[in-house]
Formats: sequence, C-alpha cells, structure tokens
Amino acid sequence: MNRAISRREAMRSGLLGAAGLLWADGLVGSVPVRASQMTPHGVTTNGKAKAVIQIWMWGGPPHLDTFDPKPAAGADYCGSLNRPIPTNVDGVVIGELLPLLAKQADKYSIIRSMTHGINGHETAAYMVQTGRPPGGRDVYPSVGAVVSLFKGYNAGYKGLIPPYIVLTQPQGRFSEAGFLGARYKPFATGGDPAQTRFAVEGVVAQGITDQRQKDRRALLQKLDTLGQTMKNDKSVQTFDQAGQQAYDLILGDAGKVFDLTQEKTELRDSYGRTTFGQACLVARRLVEHGVPYVTINYGGWDTHEQHFQAMRRKLPEMDRGMATLLQDLSERGLLDSTIVWWSGEFGRTPKVAWEPPWNGGRHHYGNVFSAVVAGGGFKGGRVVGSSDDKGEQVRDRPVYPCDLIASMYELLGIDPAGKLPHPQGLEARAIPTAADGVKMGGPLKEIM
Repeated sequence: MNRAISRREAMRSGLLGAAGLLWADGLVGSVPVRASQMTPHGVTTNGKAKAVIQIWMWGGPPHLDTFDPKPAAGADYCGSLNRPIPTNVDGVVIGELLPLLAKQADKYSIIRSMTHGINGHETAAYMVQTGRPPGGRDVYPSVGAVVSLFKGYNAGYKGLIPPYIVLTQPQGRFSEAGFLGARYKPFATGGDPAQTRFAVEGVVAQGITDQRQKDRRALLQKLDTLGQTMKNDKSVQTFDQAGQQAYDLILGDAGKVFDLTQEKTELRDSYGRTTFGQACLVARRLVEHGVPYVTINYGGWDTHEQHFQAMRRKLPEMDRGMATLLQDLSERGLLDSTIVWWSGEFGRTPKVAWEPPWNGGRHHYGNVFSAVVAGGGFKGGRVVGSSDDKGEQVRDRPVYPCDLIASMYELLGIDPAGKLPHPQGLEARAIPTAADGVKMGGPLKEIM
C-alpha cells in the first residue's frame, strides 16, 4: 500500500536521506517556491546577536530551587534546599545546587517575574515559544522557526546544516513551524552526543565508517548508468548536486561539526559526559559554524513526585553544562553575538506537595516563574522583576513571553512588528500587539 514517507524515515535511509534533506530545504537547485517561503516584510535592522542557543527545560523547572530561592518561606516551600548561595554579583543569590553558575552570574541576567497563568504543558509551551495565547485561528511559528525564516533561508543562509537544529529530540508539544510550513521545522539530530560516536540521523550512520561510505559512493556511481545517460537533464543535475552536497555533509567539513572527538578531552569533561553536557558543547560548535538557532531539548523536569531527589540528580548536571557553555562562549568571543535563553514552559508550585502519592513533589505553575538570558546584547549580572515572599505571585515588573521574545528579536535584528508570510495572505506579525488582546509589559530595555 502506498503511503507518504516522513522526513524522519527519509533521513534514516542514509545518503538518500541527506540528499533529500538538502533538496527539501531548498539549499540546492531550482526548488519551487511555496507561499511559506516568501520574503517577509520589515525583516531586519542591525542586531548585535547572530544566533540563539535555547536551553528548553521541558516539563518546567522549579524557580525556588534554581534562580529565585526563598529560604525564609520555610520547609513547606524550600524543602531540603534551603541554603541559597551568593554569586559573583553582589546581592544576587541562587540555588545551592548551582555553584558553577554562581561563578558565572556576571554573564547572565535573571528574570524572576515571568508569567502567563497557564498550567498545561502544551498550551504553556505554545505561549512561551510563540508569545501568543493558545486557541486562536492560526498556529503561529515558534521563535526558532521565525529566526530560521528571518536569519536563515531569507537572509542568504548557505550552510549545509539546516538553520534550526534541535538536540536531540523534538519538543513534541506543538507544531514548531506553525503556518510557515514544514520547511521551517527544526532538524532533530536524534542520537546521543555523549556516546562515543554521535549518530546524527542522516549524517552519521551507526556502525558505518567514513571509508565504507566512500566505498559505497564509488560503487553507486559505477552502477548509476541511468544517471550517466541523463546527465544533461536539469532535474537529474539538481539531484546530483544534492547528492554531492549530501556527501559533503556526511564526509566533509560540515558534518564534522557533530564530531566531538575533535574537542579536547578536558573541555568535554568540563561540560560533563552527559547527554545534556555534550549537547551544550554541540550547540557551541553549531553557532560557531554559523547556525542561527539551536534548541537543547532538556527533559526530566516534570517532577510531580519525589521532586527533591530528582533535583539533586538534575541540577548539578545542568549547572556543569550551562556554566561551561557560558564560559566557553565567552572565551571564544562568541557570547557577545550569541543569545543563551534558559526557560521552561512554566515553573513548579512553590508549596511542596508532601502528601501521598506525591511524597514531596511540585506541580505545574504558570503564575510566576524564572527565565535566564545571556549574551547577544543582553547585559549580565542583573535581576529583572521579583516574586513575592513565597514565590507565588509576581511582585513587580511582570514579564510576559511576548516581552522576552520581542527583546530577543530586537537584538537579533528582527523587527518585532515585521510581517510573517501567511499562506492565506492574512496579516501576521512576528510579535502580537496590545490590540490583539495579548498581555505585555514591554521589551526588557533594562538589560539591553
């Protein structure tokens, strides 16, 4: 029975998958232009940032245990994590399990008054990723898709690697591309960068050496009599070009961006030999090679049960990877041009659920939560807004998702009022306005 072949299935086919990826993404030949590929209006100004590394804390990280500790609130709120630590910025303290990030606080700013009031994973993720409330007529694209549009394909992006990468699995909570269409979906690498060989789908085949790939190519060329007969056909020439670029991606310099054996052992150890730590290192390598948007989809934060046991495992891992990423970007001169954005779809309930079956859990909480931004024009060592004494409500300077997104767009040189290409020709802007009924507090000028 005939059926459509998915992009991921095509990628699994090896070289043909890589060629198909390049073909579909319009990086070679005369690919037909679809409505979602039209040049957007009001595209760019001169921005300080060239790229974004998004650390997406899937499930919702606890603000009280990370960047907004409340030790005076008592055990029902702090649990066993009641000893926050000072940072290298006077007056700023963070959670006790983040000692390495405490030494890097001059490089990032903490937003302690994020809010949207949504407690469902899918709807909150959509709100944080698009700046718009769920349930509207259209599904809007995520920040990564918009950056891919403005700073990728429509800005002359020529890299063989797609301009929007997810390490390692898609978020799966909403359509990241929205109405922009499949071309602006992220390329999810699959695999595990902490393994000896990072098996990126369609680029690195598990168990197949580079020499074997070369031998396969030579055999394929020898057997391709039809291609040789039709070598003057434009369609065949286009696909041959895609094939050549696919080999360049697999065996050439472009594909080596995923090869972490090129990094010093000491640096890899500094990031931590975990999936998250090594994903942070891959993200640095990708932006260093010109990729404008990288998401690290970092799961494990939906801690309804035994929350504090999970935090003692997860937070040291996060601390090590994220702190080393900030330091590494800074030492390489990349932090000034790279935004690092740490956030989840919401926070966790400030009051701990001690009763069974939760046994010390924290639940979904969208009333107030924290986000962290660094680099790309964002100032370091600052705190924006605050929550109340128990971290239950915003005390001052509410920051809504559209405020943060608009601020990032401005630093990236993307006009927040710029028009997105809508498939039905309807008016759609990168960021909503107050007239759209969306709550907003304004761009984060205090840290820009």
